[in-house]
Amino acid sequence: MAQQSTETDWVSRFADEVIAEAERRAPGKPVVCASGLSPSGPIHLGNLREVMTPHLVADEIRRRGYEVRHLISWDDYDRYRKVPDGVAGVDKEAWAEHIGKPLTAVPAPAGSAYPNWAEHFKAAMSEALAELGVEYDGISQTEQYTAGVYREQILHAMKHRADIDAILGQYRTKKAPAKKSQKPVDEAELEAAEGSGAAAEDDGSGGSAGYFPYKPYCGQCEKDLTTVTSYDDETTELAYTCTECGFGETVRLSEFNRGKLVWKVDWPMRWAYEGVIFEPSGVDHSSPGSSFVVGGQIVRQIFDGDQPIGPMYAFVGISGMAKMSSSRGGVPTPGDALKIMEAPLLRWLYARRKPNQSFKIAFDQEIQRLYDEWDKLEAKVADGTALPADAAAYARAARTAAGELPRTPRPLPYRTLASVADITAGHDEQTLRILGELDPDNPVTSLDETRPRLARAEYWINTQVPAEQRTIVRDEPDADLLGTLDEQSRGSLRLLLDGLDEHWSLDGLTTLVYGVPKVQAGLEPDAKPTPELKVAQRAFFALLYQLLVGRDTGPRLPTLLLAVGADRVRKLLGG
Repeated sequence: MAQQSTETDWVSRFADEVIAEAERRAPGKPVVCASGLSPSGPIHLGNLREVMTPHLVADEIRRRGYEVRHLISWDDYDRYRKVPDGVAGVDKEAWAEHIGKPLTAVPAPAGSAYPNWAEHFKAAMSEALAELGVEYDGISQTEQYTAGVYREQILHAMKHRADIDAILGQYRTKKAPAKKSQKPVDEAELEAAEGSGAAAEDDGSGGSAGYFPYKPYCGQCEKDLTTVTSYDDETTELAYTCTECGFGETVRLSEFNRGKLVWKVDWPMRWAYEGVIFEPSGVDHSSPGSSFVVGGQIVRQIFDGDQPIGPMYAFVGISGMAKMSSSRGGVPTPGDALKIMEAPLLRWLYARRKPNQSFKIAFDQEIQRLYDEWDKLEAKVADGTALPADAAAYARAARTAAGELPRTPRPLPYRTLASVADITAGHDEQTLRILGELDPDNPVTSLDETRPRLARAEYWINTQVPAEQRTIVRDEPDADLLGTLDEQSRGSLRLLLDGLDEHWSLDGLTTLVYGVPKVQAGLEPDAKPTPELKVAQRAFFALLYQLLVGRDTGPRLPTLLLAVGADRVRKLLGG
């Protein structure tokens, strides 16, 4: 049998716990981990934690030689409860007519290639999960319910409705008022557990005939705005009326497939039905009366099952969203993130933090620092100096039990690629020239060596960096500024121009631009900078930026000089 891990990261510890629990509950059977996603709109980066947490644990269990299933329940039979903001091809007033129908009965946004609302949003998430290397078994709850798969469980829940009502009754008076976020939209924390139907349904209470844990969808208007008026345990005859259109009918629940258990009963029913050992949930599920807490009682007392090991996971936030916040209603998706970062980096953000630790995903300048951090970690892993938990997080990000994720053959610094993409406006020939000059001893000979990272950096520059921060190199020298320079400034420009040919590489130009103020101060180019020297360096850099791009700041100067080219640099600096 596969061995326990001796690694110290959170994934290994959960894997140990899940394997032990699986061997206690269901020895010899596949270990079942689960996630739930509601395709009620764009499935965002907070919801991705609902998938990545069990994925990482399931993948670790798989690496140890166990058979494991990671189920993703698509909660596509949930009610359509609101029209989300910022979805292209959706008129809010027109789509509001469908509120109350199952998500699979709502039309897809105009122009979509998919047959309904749920399939449209499932498709984007499925594509992102494939790119992220997430192996899973998808389960459509529409298919499960409409095929009668849960018939026995539904009849059982209806028979024990008084017991369920008593459990729910313990919590009905304990609801806390909802908290309002005061954060601006581009810093708002994305609720990690918005999926899974948690807030989508009531608990089924109400109605003059008492409590029923089952909601039919209306046979006329298809909405769930129905009230069960009677139910007979012997015949399974159920009568309901629709408060929306007035329709009513009597059906036999032993044959009827157009409805579902209310959420707080549906979730624990599925734990028992699927034999789920591990399923995390968002922090909102940890409060008294929440679906996870109530579900624990219902699964044991009603369905004779066990509650999964279920760590609560914290929020995922976003730093910066630029154009995305207005065009997407401020809700970036995994697909959006994968346009600006490679899959291993996005996986790493989820792997390196324990589920109960919140973190942010960068769409702003912070992404450059994140990539620097990732590249440093990769170097430490390669030379064996990475800490064990860091090395484990790297390994989980870079590969799965099935193998390595696609990677950039020559991963140049993201900030360098972004600067080059900014300056060249995506001109391939110019880009290749500059990248080829970064390291003359080992030049880049094809842009394919730098992809997909180059493509991600180009997309980031084009969609996330505001126009006023883009770099536009001057066409002509700034004669007025050049004419007002003092002898010190002119001398610094001469030193730079005289050293261009000798230092024409990324490392060489770095040494040159930092060395000019040192030489002017009578020091060696590799002298350690003093506070006074740093002031002189900043003044020199600001002068170069003004003469090259008409601003006090810009991309890193060595990259900018390479991008502009030696001849044009000489022209713009008055050489």
